[in-house]
Amino acid sequence: MAADSSPSIQAPLPPLLPWQGASEQLIVSEGQWVTPAEAIGFKTTPDYTATRAFAEKLAAASKDIRVADIGHASSGRAIQLITLSADGSDPRKNGKPTLLAQAGIHSGEIDGKDASFMLLRDYINGDQELQRLVERANLLVIPILNVDGHERAGPYTRMNQRGPENAGWRTNGNNLNLNRDYTKLDTPELRAVMDIINDYQPELYLDIHVTDGEDYQYDITYGYNGAFASDSPAIATWLEQQLQGDIDSALKEAGHIPGPLIFGVNYDEFSDGISHWTASPRFSNGLGDLRHTPTVLVENHSLKPYRQRVLGTYVLIKAALASVAEHSSALQKAIASDRKRRPRTQVLAWTANEEPDLSVYADKPFKGMAYEKTKNPISGDERVVWLGKAKDYFKLPVFRDEVKAVEVTVPKAFYIPRHDALVISRLKAHGIQLGKPKRESATLTRFSISEPEFAEAPFEGHFRVNAKFTKENIETSLANYIEVNTDQPLGELAVALLDPRGPDSFFQWGFFNQSFQRTEYAEPYALVPLAEKMLAQDPKLKKAFEERLQDKSFADDPRARLAFFYERSRYYDQAYMQYPVLMQY
Repeated sequence: MAADSSPSIQAPLPPLLPWQGASEQLIVSEGQWVTPAEAIGFKTTPDYTATRAFAEKLAAASKDIRVADIGHASSGRAIQLITLSADGSDPRKNGKPTLLAQAGIHSGEIDGKDASFMLLRDYINGDQELQRLVERANLLVIPILNVDGHERAGPYTRMNQRGPENAGWRTNGNNLNLNRDYTKLDTPELRAVMDIINDYQPELYLDIHVTDGEDYQYDITYGYNGAFASDSPAIATWLEQQLQGDIDSALKEAGHIPGPLIFGVNYDEFSDGISHWTASPRFSNGLGDLRHTPTVLVENHSLKPYRQRVLGTYVLIKAALASVAEHSSALQKAIASDRKRRPRTQVLAWTANEEPDLSVYADKPFKGMAYEKTKNPISGDERVVWLGKAKDYFKLPVFRDEVKAVEVTVPKAFYIPRHDALVISRLKAHGIQLGKPKRESATLTRFSISEPEFAEAPFEGHFRVNAKFTKENIETSLANYIEVNTDQPLGELAVALLDPRGPDSFFQWGFFNQSFQRTEYAEPYALVPLAEKMLAQDPKLKKAFEERLQDKSFADDPRARLAFFYERSRYYDQAYMQYPVLMQY
């Protein structure tokens, strides 16, 4: 069906609550340092060329600001990194903690770019508080990660979002969602991010987005994997007990309403409750949890005006920088503690508890919005209509992803065939340490695959697969294997990627789909006489064959009868339906 040919028609959004805040004082309306977004009243955001030009202008005005390209999208567009450090020193070498703020992974959600430009401008203009913070901490900014999606811009990219009028597209030029690529690293954009994380080792990573979903009063929401289901419990505790208080206080003082990162459990009935999600490592905050890199997923509320969201993001970035600068000792201690963890078991997937927690909003309310349900002639059923009026919800049910869905024993090491070059390259991109086996041979555990289930449609460029597994021990030469020892800071990440039972494993992303195909076959003229010899030499085999013949469907199927012998012969493909990565327990 053709798209709507009436460009004047845009999706009506729910009514707005009035807003005023102290952060409005941050706006500059005249002079050479008005940012492109401020100059147009936050109606639009600068395009790729203008963004790069403003970043260069910032760098030219201060020796403390540097600009560099850290990679390229598939189109060839460069991805920019801005660094702010006292005297322009190298953040990798100056011994100060580092905050990485990333904007535009979904380029329609570009609040972080214009907020960071305002903050960097204020630093240049002599903001003394910012200058004191930068004496103690470094700031890295990726103004646009999804540079190709950023240029697929216009008023019809984000139906549920108030501005900017030229918001970009969610996916990159290859129609891939970068915030589903943190494990598989298919995209050059995410490989560039991983290079920065490995190179600069930031103490805090902000991934700045804009929400989808329900209406509520909060304008700036954010979250991280909670300590109840975290691979980095010390970091999670610091984020909850230190960073969250610092950010919330700053936002409230500036007139904003900070809130938790939540998702409704029923879009048709908000009062049914909300989900506190535990992110898997395909997402930034899920990967950060496994890497022991403190990572916060920021989700500004899409129904709030762009101007309000940008100002709130400015306040959040500055507050996060202050928290890193002032509490770096405790933060670095938490990071070091989690990087020393060597758990014997590991949870690869979590699911929600069946009974909700009603205590979270027992004494304080969830700051929601009123709604009604009306019969809609378009959809033919009852639909939620948000009314633009504040409503507090007490005892709103909270469902946490804290139930163990997949838990495995952590092996001492994985062994990857050298010919699996793609998998090896992605492990290296993550910064996982690889090595040469110290022994010539070993008894290792192999997983045999059964009952594979392939997705019916592609997801993020892959046909995903799940399966059942059985274990067996085999003696094998290690001459053609690469070793991944789990006794390393990124050992838990290695388990998530290489244990095939994990939902974000390379196996389930389809990196090993060659295991499901056979390329050598048996000819009946050779197989029949071979089967006769096998029957004559092996009484147990003969008995097993005779028992199978009692099954009429088997007895009437010549192919199945021949396959019975082929699968038990030495000619059968020994790699078929075998997971090629071996494990040492």
